[in-house]
Parts: sequence; C-alpha cells; structure tokens
Amino acid sequence: MTLQIRKLDSSAAGFKQTLDALLAFEESTDDAIEGAVAKILADVKKRGNAAVLEYTNRFDRLPNGGAASVDVLDLPVAELRAALDALPQAQRAALEVAAERIRVFHERQKRELQGFSYTEADGTVLGQRITPLDRVGIYVPGGKAAYPSSVLMNAIPAQVAGVGEIVMVVPTPDGVKNQMVLAAAALAGVTRVITIGGAQAVGALAYGTETIAAVDKIVGPGNAYVASAKRRVFGTVGIDMIAGPSEILIVCDGTTDPDWVAMDLFSQAEHDELAQAIMLCPDADYIARVEESINRLLPTMPRQDVIRTSLTDRGALVKVRDMAEACAIANSIAAEHLEISAAEPQQWADQIRHAGAMFLGRFSSESLGDYCCGPNHVLPTSRTARFSSPLGVYDFQKRSSILFVSEAGAQTLGKVAAELAYGEGLQAHARSAELRIKAK
Repeated sequence: MTLQIRKLDSSAAGFKQTLDALLAFEESTDDAIEGAVAKILADVKKRGNAAVLEYTNRFDRLPNGGAASVDVLDLPVAELRAALDALPQAQRAALEVAAERIRVFHERQKRELQGFSYTEADGTVLGQRITPLDRVGIYVPGGKAAYPSSVLMNAIPAQVAGVGEIVMVVPTPDGVKNQMVLAAAALAGVTRVITIGGAQAVGALAYGTETIAAVDKIVGPGNAYVASAKRRVFGTVGIDMIAGPSEILIVCDGTTDPDWVAMDLFSQAEHDELAQAIMLCPDADYIARVEESINRLLPTMPRQDVIRTSLTDRGALVKVRDMAEACAIANSIAAEHLEISAAEPQQWADQIRHAGAMFLGRFSSESLGDYCCGPNHVLPTSRTARFSSPLGVYDFQKRSSILFVSEAGAQTLGKVAAELAYGEGLQAHARSAELRIKAK
C-alpha cells in the first residue's frame, strides 16, 4: 500500500497556514490521568513509603506477592557492576564508547561554565559563583521502553557537574530488570537505584519518604502519568522539561542518497504515531525520489505501521524556492533535530537560529546523536527550541550572585538605592541603604 505523505509547496497560497496546522501539537490532558496522579502524589506525600510500596506492587505486578518493604526495591551497586560485567562484549564496548564520548563532551561544557568576579575602583566586589545541585533524581522508563542511552545522557552531565547524589528510579514490571540499563547506571556514576516507577516514584523523589531523601531536580522521560506528575511537583523541585513527540526536520539540497534521507525520516517516525518527520528541499525531482525511497523501504521496517501513521498524519515533503528559504522555514519550525544534508552544510548552518541539535552534512545522521556522538540527546520539542536548550551540565548547577559592597561603595550605591526605593514606596528599603551613608 502506497504511503500518502503530505506534499507542500512554499510558493502555494496558504502555505504558512497549512504548515502551522501541521506543526500544531497541544498535548491533551486526560482528566482520568490527572486525577489519578493528583491522588497518588497526595498519598505519597502523606504516607511515604507505605504508599510507594502499595502502588509499586499494584502497578508493576511484582512477583511472589510483591515487595515486603521499600528497602528491598533498592539495587546494590554491586548488582549494577555485575550487570556491566555480564554484558556481551560488543554491547559493553558500545556502551563504554558512548559513555566516554558523552563524558568528554560534557566535561568541555563544564569548563565553559565558570564563575567570575570583578573589583570596582571603590573596592566593591561583584561576581557569580556556580555550584552543583546536591541531589538529583533520574527517571528511567522500564519494561519495553527501556533506554540505556537515556541513562547515560541524563546521569553523566549530572556527574560531571559535581552532583553529590544521583538517584535513579526505574520500574521493573513483572520483576524484569533490563541489564543494559543497570550497566549504563554503573558507567554513568549513578549512586542509588530504586526499582520504582510511575507517579509514585516522582512523588517519592519530590517529597521524600522515610528512606528516600527528597531531591533538588527530577529529569528523564516517562509516560503520561510521569509527565503529569513532573508538572505537578515543579516548584517543589526543578524539572528538566515536559517533552512532546520526537521531531526531525531535514533541510536537503538534493545531493544526498534519497534512501539515506528516507531512513532518517523513518528514524524519528518509528518512535510513535505522533512523531513528526519533515523534509525541505528546492529540487522537485529529488523530492519525488525520496518519496519513492519511502515507499520502497517502508515494508522492510519492523515498525512500519507506526512509521506509516506518523508520516501520514504529521509528516511532509516540502518544496521550497531555495536553500535560503529552507533555512528561514527551519527557524520558524525550531525542530528538535535538524539535519542539514547538503554539500556545504556550514554555510546554511550559519543561517539557523532555532534548533535543538544540528546535524551537519550527509554523514551526520540523527541516530548517531541519539547514542554516541557526545552532545546530549535530551532536546527541546514542540518549537521550544526557540527559547530552550539541550540538557547539559548547566541543568545540574545553580548560580549564586556575590556582592561585597565596600564602605566607599555604600556611599554611592546607598543614594541610588534610596532614591529608587522611595519611588517605589518602600521606606524600609530606603532607610536600610541610607543608614550606611556617612553623615557629612
């Protein structure tokens, strides 16, 4: 069956409205999920371990009648190391290469994030100090949706930032543990692993229980219950983001093998039916070749039904006037993943302002970034790349302003502050500043 992917032309009337409608994604909230999550979080906050244990036994279908206490849901560090040692050599080597590359990239990132201070002529010292968070929680999906790469991408930046405790929560439905996930935790410096998941895990991390210390920030992907819980606990703790469906935008000059481009579109479309894959190209003949590749290669994909739905509902092949217009449209889309598959990608990359990650050149497939290039694969979606950044070391640090006002500095700054405070009707502020001004 031929896939009917949407084909658009930027010169056609109504193109912008059609594209905007295609890009529009507003995650609907399910009242039943929201209500269930609110109840679970309130219960965890009130009853602590007892609630966490009850929900874990119920939702994860733990064997042998379930766990008797939350303590038995902790995995010893030795088990993580054993999982790493037991991996097939090829898997272990791949995991180690990926971990090392991710660590090297984020260590460089840390070097760029330094505090500063400067001294003014009157002796006043101003500056900024950067310190790591004390404790973070990393949510890792369990069951079929187990991603060791996400463990590396979330935990390694926290470790590089200097976070003291990295607590990973991962559900184990039916008692099944994913050994690659545990091995990744061993490589990434995770300090504690608790086999709990869902909204109850988010609640335990946010509020703390008798045996689980509250964290400062929660990161990592999860299902609708986890996303809802993260929204609700934000403010009590920090969160990374609420991610939407995965996206790829390919800007192509028509010189890349069309099979490569088709497979790159598939690589995001196979995530789920709501994922979005779009190509922009000025060459109509090339677009036709890519469409032919899509239809020829799709039957070879194990997840072809998911890909078909994704490309039919939210995909598009877009004919643009030229590459400059493609870049302008790309800035408007602000995609999570942007591939510039062109003979001279850098000249077009210089025109891009908004993208979660840019993959330059025909050999830079998005899938390499997902696993082992080094930059983080946790990226802003749903056009939030206009104002958000990839997960990084900076997400696990905080900045404190440093102010040392000298006696001489207080004479000048006190007058300025008092004037502004009186203007705002805050007399105590003004007097606080004036008291430090010497009487003449």
